[in-house]
Amino acid sequence: MTGSEASPSFRLAYVPGVTPTKWVRIWNERLPDIPLTLVAVPADEVFGVLRDGGADAGFVRLPVDGTDLSAIPLYEETTVVVVPKDHLVAAVDEVSAEDLADETVLHPLDDTLDWERPPGQPAFERPATTADAIELVAAGIGLLIVPQSLARLHHRKDLTYRPVTGTPESRVALSWPQERTTDLVEDFIGIVRGRTVNSSRGRAQTPAKAEPKAKRPDPAAARRKPAAGKPAGKNTRTGAGGSKSGAKGGSKGGAGGAKRGKPRGRS
Repeated sequence: MTGSEASPSFRLAYVPGVTPTKWVRIWNERLPDIPLTLVAVPADEVFGVLRDGGADAGFVRLPVDGTDLSAIPLYEETTVVVVPKDHLVAAVDEVSAEDLADETVLHPLDDTLDWERPPGQPAFERPATTADAIELVAAGIGLLIVPQSLARLHHRKDLTYRPVTGTPESRVALSWPQERTTDLVEDFIGIVRGRTVNSSRGRAQTPAKAEPKAKRPDPAAARRKPAAGKPAGKNTRTGAGGSKSGAKGGSKGGAGGAKRGKPRGRS
């Protein structure tokens, strides 16, 4: 790991449509002394921001240039087509790319889907942004195919959207510069991956050392310990050849004091 010195804050970039709220909340719980600053960046500018040091890490859309940037894929989004509410597509639950062959489909310059051109008929010119394309859909000029999160971001009461099959899906990833994989970046990777605070790769908190367990008494040692007032090594039990009453010549059951039975006569 390089650049292990902690910075005073952690800057997290994110592209439109991505909601980093959950991960930011966990960060604030685990590292309350290190503020996290969110940096909203257009999808086509986020990689430049990471390379220039404008953010420590960022939520981006794949693909990522692996030459100098690391990336962890997180999830895929459903692709939808945005249409006016009175459009025929609004009457069905789902459409395919082939169903849109005769429709004018807008292709904004900041398109986030990995394709050369969308299905359908191209518009006269490409709108500059997805937001501009949404306005054109509302004006009845064409339809727009985008990740579902962008359709929600640009929601309008006069528009709706439906899932569309046979098109690429947008994949969201966490990315950061390889040469600046700092300890704080590792902390955020752990949060995104779902590691617990006590994970072996986590740094946010060091678990307290466990108190040494009290030793359990050894029953055998307790039996060997001499009783109070009796000298150690004195055996009060009988030996192999005698008993407590050995001074009287043995007990009735001893080897030397047992009575012999009277021989039984032969018949």
